[in-house]
Amino acid sequence: MPTPIELPHGGYRKLFAYRKSETVYQGTVVFCRRFLPARGDRTVDQMVQAARSCKQNIAEGRAAAGTSKETEIRLTGVARASLDELREDYLDRLKAAGQEPWPADDARAVAARERAKSNPDWEDWREVFETRPEDTLCNIMLVLCHQTHALLSGMIRRQEEEFRKFGGIRERMHAARAEARAEEWDRAMYSRLDLADNEAELARRAADMRAAVDRAAGAIRRRKGWS
Repeated sequence: MPTPIELPHGGYRKLFAYRKSETVYQGTVVFCRRFLPARGDRTVDQMVQAARSCKQNIAEGRAAAGTSKETEIRLTGVARASLDELREDYLDRLKAAGQEPWPADDARAVAARERAKSNPDWEDWREVFETRPEDTLCNIMLVLCHQTHALLSGMIRRQEEEFRKFGGIRERMHAARAEARAEEWDRAMYSRLDLADNEAELARRAADMRAAVDRAAGAIRRRKGWS
């Protein structure tokens, strides 16, 4: 199978991580609209931008994956870092209200985690974010951010494995060109042999080729210090 130059890419809307990041973004927009002042508070812009950065970088990373695994890995890392920033904002909101995040074994935290595992889409959460109080939504968002963060970490590990397997685009282009040159060589050699008018001439042409290959191999061995 020929070495691929452009790798599979796109399809980000089907990714569980992207679907959850969309929920994180939409939920943050609603949260800010409900609980933060419309003007004069830079926190709104920062939170919305961090949430948007997460989903946008997932999308951009997948789009870039065809030609640059390095870019995909970097952008997925940016998406994950944006979630870290956003989580701090929600933790700050709880601290400002004198509250702590739900403990991991709290029944509310367990219920939120279970719901988030199988309900990644915004429509699954729209009513929740439109109706629940601020502290509840902060905790739900922490759960969503944590799960999305874990999914992105898994994506990065897979992307790193793909990079080790396929390399960068320059490596793939070089490999593909080398394969093409090898095919051209094979066709040229076959054509030279096929020009023989009889078996004796075929044997002579084959012997000339073997001698030429031996000379080339000898030169390579000497250049590499193997002989």
